[in-house]
Amino acid sequence: MSQFTFTIDAECSESWARAGTIQTPHGTIQTPIFMPVGTQATVKSVSPEELREVGAQIILSNTYHLMLRPGSELIDSFGGLHSFMRWDGPILTDSGGFQVWSLGHLRKLSEEGVLFKSHLDGSPQFLTPESVMRIEAELGSDIILPLDICAPFPCTPKEAREAMERTHRWEERALVAKERYRPEQTLFGIVQGAFEPELRQESARVIGSMPFPGLSIGGLSVGEPKTKMWEMLRATTPALPREKPRHLLGVGSPEDLVECVGLGMDMFDCVLPTRVARHGGLFTRDGRVNIKSARFKRATGPIEEGCDCHTCRNYSAAYVHHLIRAEEQLYYRLGTIHNLRFMLRLAADLRASILDGSYPVFREAFLARYQPASETVREQQREKWKAARERQS
Repeated sequence: MSQFTFTIDAECSESWARAGTIQTPHGTIQTPIFMPVGTQATVKSVSPEELREVGAQIILSNTYHLMLRPGSELIDSFGGLHSFMRWDGPILTDSGGFQVWSLGHLRKLSEEGVLFKSHLDGSPQFLTPESVMRIEAELGSDIILPLDICAPFPCTPKEAREAMERTHRWEERALVAKERYRPEQTLFGIVQGAFEPELRQESARVIGSMPFPGLSIGGLSVGEPKTKMWEMLRATTPALPREKPRHLLGVGSPEDLVECVGLGMDMFDCVLPTRVARHGGLFTRDGRVNIKSARFKRATGPIEEGCDCHTCRNYSAAYVHHLIRAEEQLYYRLGTIHNLRFMLRLAADLRASILDGSYPVFREAFLARYQPASETVREQQREKWKAARERQS
């Protein structure tokens, strides 16, 4: 029997922001919440104990990567992901649909499922809505997602509708298949519709009416301008059922958290905080800084005054600067801890502002101060990471 519940604790009268509480078999989650991404059963460079210290309540792992290595059957033999990676809190596993979509020429879609080549060894793999439910049952995560199709940006209305309707059919199959496996797991539905407002609303109504206890919003943050993403959420949220938690897939920059909470989102995940940390990008209340910059060479204070993370409480910015310039492994741990703590503290601050009725003031003050990366920089980063992914495949 599922132990999943969602309670709305407070709502903002001037936006769609809300604070909630989710109960799962492995613990409580207070929303809004950011989920660190542990793609391969680890959040890169940090331990489960350090995740607890930064305030993580739930983490996300990746079905696609774990099915290829080490394999879901092996993880099952260890008692599931929780035992395998020694994390005792809630875990959400995505379906692997986005990763398969990103393989481009290495995949082939059909009504039955998706045929693709492993990016590790080129071996043929075939995922169906039914096989994904079996794999996620073996992983043993608390919240699982069904196989879906992420339409590219840009795409035609016809392509968007075909991807959405096939996703809906696959989700119906996933609901049936899940009944054969772990009843304690909670299956979220995924809303698609690409960048067509009418399709987004249609998908929200269709998936929202199915017996999914929670909903994930997919197909955004795939290369579109942020304003386009926010436009799609404004179209989607009114059509979503109020009583179900809403997870915005793959979105997790600080400004997105603040903006999208006001657009009705409860849960977020993204590799961005950990990825940019590895390259020297560290979050502050004024925006992202590059710790490689020469201005930090003699900085005696922390990365950010007032930050309560382990890194800022114990090390100078000059030392962190030295570590990354010397390419020392310790930097990756300290930089990642700082960025994760920033995101989780931000989520906690957002929750507190909703509970005390000050979210609109908090949002305005945060966005007035925080300087996000420019669209040009974001595009350069996307192209760099896309090239790296293509080299791997």
